[in-house]
Amino acid sequence: MTIYCDESGGLNAGAMTFSAVMLTPEAATDIHTRFRAVTGLRGELKGSRISLVERAYLLELFDRAGGRAWVAVARRDKLAPPADGAPTSDLALYGALLDLAVSRWLPETGGVCTDVVIDDGRYDPVILGQVRETIQAGLAGWGRASLADSRRSDGVQIADVIANSLFNIEVGSPRAHRIGVILQPLIASKAVRVAELTQLP
Repeated sequence: MTIYCDESGGLNAGAMTFSAVMLTPEAATDIHTRFRAVTGLRGELKGSRISLVERAYLLELFDRAGGRAWVAVARRDKLAPPADGAPTSDLALYGALLDLAVSRWLPETGGVCTDVVIDDGRYDPVILGQVRETIQAGLAGWGRASLADSRRSDGVQIADVIANSLFNIEVGSPRAHRIGVILQPLIASKAVRVAELTQLP
């Protein structure tokens, strides 16, 4: 099994969300293939670019395939400042959310080898390399952490849509109510679970 990771938003936007989606690579590819065949989508699948109906269809395919996700969320107005008084950076928040989302999965893997694939598009490759090494150490031999270009990873693009969905809800965007309706069955069945971050480590 693979955990695909991507984030949405930032402190300036009012919230940041980070999704860790568990799917087999085969299931991720099947979801993408069907979604593109039905919608005619070309190019990268991004949560910020698809319609509400397309989002609902993608999440239905995800649910049917047995996909599951932990989404770590942090809202600027609920996030306590760091204990040392330093300003909170997007990078520090990104690292904390990634750690929270992935750490929620590890006890559920039962020690089975799990790969963690992280989108490489947000930060400098050197910084992301350090993030990858931190996650690799946290896996403690259970799997391998790697970076991926989201344009070439079906799973990371699905993680993007889920992260973007929770971002819309957290910031109360004009689409938040409809997205909440779309997500409600997945949250009720615990196919999508949410972990709130209120304090940086």
